Amino acid sequence: MDKLPKIALPFVVAIIAIIILISKSAVTINSGEAGVLYKTFDGGVVTDEPALGEGFHIVAPWNKVFVYEVRQQEIYEKMNVLSSNGLDIKLEASAWFQPQFENLGKLHQEKSEMYIERILLPAIRSAARSVVGRYTPEQLYSSKRDAIQQEIFDETKNIVDDQYIQLNQILVRDVTLPSTIKDAIERKLKQEQESLEYEFRLVTAQKEAQKQIIEAQGKADANRILSESLNDKILQDKGIEATVKLSESPNSKVIVIGSGKSGMPIILGNQ
Repeated sequence: MDKLPKIALPFVVAIIAIIILISKSAVTINSGEAGVLYKTFDGGVVTDEPALGEGFHIVAPWNKVFVYEVRQQEIYEKMNVLSSNGLDIKLEASAWFQPQFENLGKLHQEKSEMYIERILLPAIRSAARSVVGRYTPEQLYSSKRDAIQQEIFDETKNIVDDQYIQLNQILVRDVTLPSTIKDAIERKLKQEQESLEYEFRLVTAQKEAQKQIIEAQGKADANRILSESLNDKILQDKGIEATVKLSESPNSKVIVIGSGKSGMPIILGNQ
């Protein structure tokens, strides 16, 4: 019985060694992540095989696994850029991106875990300065925001596409101009708006005047046509009709004493 602990001791040591070995060899990749395997005695970073996916993995204890987030991520950047006329513009933008899963080993080997600081951010700054430098402050402030955003995205994407980074979107959050320039632009826009409103009122007044002229011309033409159609015969017939109606009135006493130049009877009467 006294020898049992001495016999069991090697087994206990072996079990402890196995537990330590497994703990050193076990790697768990969480959701949205991937692992790059580094083989210490066999060529270093593995670039010709897919990255380790989510879940539990066993690797040799002398090897290493570098874990990367492969979901879409966002970085936010503030920068000073110059407009086409040399004015200092403050630009705030964010980028949606993720590392290319199929090239994760190459990204780690060539760019390292600091690929955002070393590759992506400099690319965004360079593209933003290039794009903004083609526009005036007035264009940056008003109508060109969407165009600028798309151009920065296109130029940044061209830079990082062969750097194993997948760029999904660039969002221009804010463009801040010097206060004096901003005030001048706002005054100019206000004056342009007032000018447009004045022109609209002029056009409306001109249309109304034209409408009245057309209506007056129509009435004049109608009166002219009516006047030309009223000859002596028509007037005489209308007068006879009126005389007959008057003579038929029960409250009238009618005396015919002669006729006028038009041949119409002259009627005198009282109640």
